[in-house]
Amino acid sequence: MTEEKKAADRSARHGEAGHEERRIDDEPEAGEVVEEELVEGTPVQRKGIYLLPNALTTASLFSGFYAIVSAANGVFDNAAIAIFVSMILDGLDGRVARMTNTQSKFGEEYDSLADMVAFGVAPGMVAFFWSLNGLGKVGWAITFIYVAGAALRLARFNTQIGSVDKKYFVGLPSPSAAACVAGLVWCFHQFEPAAWLTLLTIIVVGGTGVMMVSNILYRSFKDLDMRGRVPFAAILLVVLILVVIALDPATVLFSAFLIYALSGPIRALFRRKPRRASGSGE
Repeated sequence: MTEEKKAADRSARHGEAGHEERRIDDEPEAGEVVEEELVEGTPVQRKGIYLLPNALTTASLFSGFYAIVSAANGVFDNAAIAIFVSMILDGLDGRVARMTNTQSKFGEEYDSLADMVAFGVAPGMVAFFWSLNGLGKVGWAITFIYVAGAALRLARFNTQIGSVDKKYFVGLPSPSAAACVAGLVWCFHQFEPAAWLTLLTIIVVGGTGVMMVSNILYRSFKDLDMRGRVPFAAILLVVLILVVIALDPATVLFSAFLIYALSGPIRALFRRKPRRASGSGE
């Protein structure tokens, strides 16, 4: 064996040893999260999680948990407000992750689980403690329809990412459904128990639960360009909207999200009418 071959052999063995050492150094500690990311087209394993977006997700989860505790203690206005706070935090965590390029698989899974608590379990339990618990089995059955609908909606959404038109949601989004329930409680929490109020609660809770798992399309508004220039009058419109919300936030928010929830079925009815007319003409 020549000296060049011996040197090459030693270099190869040294490289293999160094590679083994790097593998040992890169071994995750017990309980550590390891994710694979693409860096310039090369898969690289990263240890740990991103703090900022996951902290916002944790805050959203806490708000949902706080809503359940508040409802159990009979403080229904705080419970409803906490659900709306969860909506704001849920909207922020994804945008912050995209702005700071800190998206991760762990973050997606954690966000989905937090949404299940904040927009599935919390609104259902708030409505149950507020009005539906007096109906016995019917009350908890209506509550379960909502909670199960939220779970199925989130699971379907996770499996449809990248395969559906981004302009539309298939089924009522769970945050919007939660806003309808929370807005209802916030608007009428000071009213005395009555048959009409119980019936309204059954319709809103059960109806939003069913619409979440329906195939009705809802506008996602993701096609709106929020970065482009707009006329100066547009900022005046924003000011007007904020003023109207500030005058009576419970009524305005409940009405707005209820209109959005009804917009899907109404839009679906108007889309079917021309088809039936053309079919009968043929």
